[in-house]
Amino acid sequence: MLSQNEQAKVNNDMTDVREQRTMIDYGVNASKYQDKTAPQSVFFTLHESFTNQYKSKQPKWGPIGYVTYKRSYARSIADGDMEEYWQTVKRVVEGVFTIQKNHCMVNQLPWFEEKAQKSAQRMFELMWEFKFTPPGRGLWMMGTDYMYRRGGAALNNCAFCSTEHIHINFAEPFCFLMDMSMLGVGVGGDTKGTGKITIQKPEIEDKLFVVEDSREGWIELLRTVLNAYSSEGKMPAKISYDQVRPMGAPIKSFGGVASGPGPLIEMVDSIKDILDQRIGQKITSGDIVDVFNLVGRCVVSGGVRRTAEIMFGEHDDKEFMSLKDPEQHREALMHHRWASNNSVFAHVGMDYTDVAERTAKNGEPGYMWLDNAQKFSRMGRKPDYKDIRAMGGNPCLEQTLEPYELCCLVETYPSNHDTTEEWVETLKYAYLYAKTVTLVPTHNKLTNAVMLRNRRIGCSMSGITQAFTKFGRRQVLDACNKGYEKIQHYDKVYSEWLCVPRSIKTTSIKPSGTVSLLAGVTPGIHYPVAQYYIRNIRFQEGSKLLDQLRAAGYKCEKDKYSLNTWVVSFPVKEEYFDRSVDKVPMWEQLENAAQIQEHWADNQVSVTVTFSEEEGKNIKEALELYESRLKGVSFLPRKDHGYEQAPYIPISKEVYEELSGNVKPIEAFTEAEHEVTDKYCDSDKCML
Repeated sequence: MLSQNEQAKVNNDMTDVREQRTMIDYGVNASKYQDKTAPQSVFFTLHESFTNQYKSKQPKWGPIGYVTYKRSYARSIADGDMEEYWQTVKRVVEGVFTIQKNHCMVNQLPWFEEKAQKSAQRMFELMWEFKFTPPGRGLWMMGTDYMYRRGGAALNNCAFCSTEHIHINFAEPFCFLMDMSMLGVGVGGDTKGTGKITIQKPEIEDKLFVVEDSREGWIELLRTVLNAYSSEGKMPAKISYDQVRPMGAPIKSFGGVASGPGPLIEMVDSIKDILDQRIGQKITSGDIVDVFNLVGRCVVSGGVRRTAEIMFGEHDDKEFMSLKDPEQHREALMHHRWASNNSVFAHVGMDYTDVAERTAKNGEPGYMWLDNAQKFSRMGRKPDYKDIRAMGGNPCLEQTLEPYELCCLVETYPSNHDTTEEWVETLKYAYLYAKTVTLVPTHNKLTNAVMLRNRRIGCSMSGITQAFTKFGRRQVLDACNKGYEKIQHYDKVYSEWLCVPRSIKTTSIKPSGTVSLLAGVTPGIHYPVAQYYIRNIRFQEGSKLLDQLRAAGYKCEKDKYSLNTWVVSFPVKEEYFDRSVDKVPMWEQLENAAQIQEHWADNQVSVTVTFSEEEGKNIKEALELYESRLKGVSFLPRKDHGYEQAPYIPISKEVYEELSGNVKPIEAFTEAEHEVTDKYCDSDKCML
C-alpha cells in the first residue's frame, strides 16, 4: 500500500501529464509525427551537484579506451565541442530514466523521483567505473533527440527477418533489411522463400520516381523496384536521384555524413541485372542472398556506415553452399557476396561430413542449431519451448530471434570487479538498461508486434577468459548461475512495476569488440592475440584526432591498402593474461562456450573458434560432440595472412616497454569526430 503522502504525489504527477503527448506515444505513431516538432516529454535529470564532481575527471580507461571513445561515441554538443565521458554517461543515464518516467506517466503508474535519482546515480557510477556499459549503440544514441523523435529501433543491436512469406509480400524482408541496416542494426535473413514466387517481367509505367532524401525515400525506391518483379507494382520509366544529398554532406538527425546517391544507383542497377536474368523462373536461394547482399553493400558503401548480415541456408542446398566459392563465383564474391556471413541450419544427428570440410577450408559455413534454440533456454536443462516461434538469429548469433524481432544487448565486465559477488550486484543496473529499451516502440509495426510481446534482452559479459584467470573457472561459473537467477528476480520485480511482460530470454554472450576497448578487457568469450601487441586503428585522412596523436608520439602512417586512410599504432598490454588464442586448443574454446551456454546464456553464446590446420581435420567430430550443448558456432582457420598493418601484431615485452615509453598520455582531445556513424554491435568479427 502507498502512504498518503506517496499517493498524493502520484496523483499530482498524473494531473500534469494526463493530456500530454510523450515520446512513448510518438514511438507508437512515428509516421504520424515524422519530421514535426519533437513531442513533449517528461525529462529526468541527474542532480547537478552529483555530476559536477565528474566534470574535470577521466575514468580509468583501457589502454586505447579514450581514443576509441572519442573516435566512435562522443557526440557534438551545443557549443560545438565534443562530449567528454561524463557527459556521455549523463546523457545515457538520463535517457534511461526519462524513458521509465514517460512510461509511468503515460500508463498512470507510480513514479518516485527520489528513488529514481538514487538508482540513476548508482548506474552512472557503475558506467564510469566500467563495471558495465550499454552497447556501442546505446553510448551513441541513448538520450538523444533522435531517440525521442524516431522511436527505439536505433537503440537495438540486432534483428532477423525471414523470406518464408515472400509469396505474400515479396519486398518486405528486403526493405526491412535496408531500413534496419541504415540505422546500424545488424540483420539476419534466411532462404525459406526459395521457390515460392516466379520472377515476373516488370511492367513499365510512364512515370518519374523522385527519390526523397531520407532513409524512407531509399526504402521506398527498393520496394518499388522489387514489387515490379512480383507483379505487385510497376517499374517507373525514370528515376531521379537529384534530391539525394551529395557525398560528405552532414546527416544532422542521426549523425555522420552522407554517402551520396552513387551506392543507391548501383544497388538498383545490380538488382535489375540479376532479376532480369531470372524472369519466368522460380526464385532461388542464390537470388535471395544476392538481393540481401546488394542491399548490405549499398548501406556500407562510402565507409560512412557499418552494419552486418548473416544468411541462413540449408546444408543440402548446393546453390547456397557454393555462393562464396571463389573458383565458381569470384566476380560475384568480390562485388557483393562478401557482404554476409553464411551459415546453415544444423540439426542434431545430421551428417556433418560435407559442411565440415567446407568450414575447414575458410571458416564457412557457420552453424545454428535452431531446434536447440527453440527448445531450450540455458542448455543442459529440460526443454521449455519458450522460443518455439523463433526462426533464426542475428549476425553474431548471440540472439535467438523471431521474424522482424529486434533486440537490445548490454555489456558487463566481471574482471573489472573485485569479487564475483560485486559483479552479480552490477547486473541489476545492466538489466535495467536493457529492459528499459524495450519500453520504446520502433517505427515498424511488425517489429513492435513481436518485440513488445517478447521483451527479449541480452545481458552479456566481456573479459570472460580474464575472469577465469582472476577468479578461477568454477567461481565464475557459480557466479553465472547466481547472476542468472538474480536477473530473473529483477525481471519479475521490474516487469510487475512497469506492467509489461517478462522477458522471454535475458542473457547472452556477444562478441563485443569496440566497447570492450573502453573497459580494457578481452572481447566476449574470446582470448587475446598476445599479452603484448600493437593495436592498429584506422582513421580517415583529415581526422581531427591525427595531429593530436602524432603530437603524443604515436606512430602514424598511410594505410598501404586503402586510399585516404591513416593507420595509428597503439602498444597494448593485456591484464590478467593467461594464454594467447593461438595456444588455446579448439576443444577448449568449444568447451568454454558450452559451459557458458549451460550456466549463463538463455539466448546464445557468440563464439568464433579458431583452429589449426591439424585441428581442422576434426571439425566434423567437434560438431558431433557439441551439437547437443550449443545453439550456434562459427570457426576461423589460423593462417599467416601476411598483411602489413594488421589490426593486431604481437610484440615482446621489451618492445612494448620501449614503445609505450615514447608516447605521452593524452588527458583530453581538444577535437574529435564520430567517424563511423552506425554501430549495430561492437564486433569487428561480423561488421561489414
